[in-house]
Amino acid sequence: MGVNDALRTELLERACRDQVARESLPAGDDMRAWEEIVEPVDRANTARLREIVAEHGWPGHQLVGEAAAHAAWLLAQHAPPDVQEECLRLLEDAVARGDASPRDLAYLMDRVLMHRGQPQIYGTQYLLTRGVLTLWTVRDPGGLDERRAVLGLEPEAQNRSRLLAAEKRRDDRPAEDG
Repeated sequence: MGVNDALRTELLERACRDQVARESLPAGDDMRAWEEIVEPVDRANTARLREIVAEHGWPGHQLVGEAAAHAAWLLAQHAPPDVQEECLRLLEDAVARGDASPRDLAYLMDRVLMHRGQPQIYGTQYLLTRGVLTLWTVRDPGGLDERRAVLGLEPEAQNRSRLLAAEKRRDDRPAEDG
């Protein structure tokens, strides 16, 4: 079985729409804009992701290629917690078979643990509240950077600086009229 080009293309397009919606949000915490711009994209992507995993299981590297498998991960990251839980199990199996990215698994695992109210493992999840970026509680904080390094992730302090800089650039964008 080769790469499913139609599914590959669809996942890449859906991930692109996901990012465009998020990047088009005005600066600040405008929930109305989120509900109008992002939520419809997330709902459509979640509905389709449910169909894809029901039919194919996790859309891994063998089925859709590396970039589209990463796109599927992005859709799972932005899905409701119940879908994230389902995708986590599928992604764990795919990683064990060498058919998906361990980095993607780390991010989804941390997201699921955060939704469960449990400490994360890889330090990928933050809360942004009124401009303050706070790392979600981490299991074994002393070993965090070592666990991140195994996956090729930058040290948490560097990651935090990069995220803060990105958020500042986003907040510094001029507001658009109309």
